Amino acid sequence: MARKSEEKASTPKEPGRIKQMWQVFQMTRRYDKSIVWIMLLGFLIPVAAGLAVALLLSDGNGFAITMWIIAGVLAGFLIALIILGRRAERAAYGQIAGQPGAVGAVLRSSLKRSWRGSEMPVAVNGKTQDAVYRAVGRGGVVLISEGPKTRTTRMLEEERRKVLRVLPNVPVTFLYVDSKDPDALPLHKVPSRMAKVKPSLNKAEVMAVSNRLTSLGTQGMPIPKGVDPFKVRPQRGR
Repeated sequence: MARKSEEKASTPKEPGRIKQMWQVFQMTRRYDKSIVWIMLLGFLIPVAAGLAVALLLSDGNGFAITMWIIAGVLAGFLIALIILGRRAERAAYGQIAGQPGAVGAVLRSSLKRSWRGSEMPVAVNGKTQDAVYRAVGRGGVVLISEGPKTRTTRMLEEERRKVLRVLPNVPVTFLYVDSKDPDALPLHKVPSRMAKVKPSLNKAEVMAVSNRLTSLGTQGMPIPKGVDPFKVRPQRGR
């Protein structure tokens, strides 16, 4: 019992919810200088709207005015938190963009339930560390390249041929992710872009396609698992 109590005492406590939110805000502010003003605007607009509605519709009723103002404050607080969450995710992904396994981190942590993806690539170029990742969902199969388009196009075509060999009627979509190419898809937009792929499969078909593709296995040398974007330390001086 004494040993257990000592272990509990020596185990560091996790920071509380407010402290975690403050740490996320601090990390985001280092990367996104405009976060303070955007959050403030997101908070003030609902508050102003609640106050305006209270003055127009309450007919001088103090209780109604108070409730409308409280509703505006709560709505503003919620919108500010949503803005912080989205900007924090974008800032975190911005710090790991260009690193091997960055796309895998997105597939592990940010995919919607309708998609099934792996943090490990299905193909890797051992010399350049270019990689191809695969996800399966209602939109069919999505192949995502990590590296310059000029080097990864051939890898994507090879993976598409493998998919069509066993699943000839399933649509295959290409996504190019490269932090140095302005025309490529930014890392933080991968989940939203995948959500826009036109649905062509039902849930049962998605499961069947995923199981069938799993039998293909992977090739190439493995690379480190995707970086967890929510545990990465902010880079100073950015």
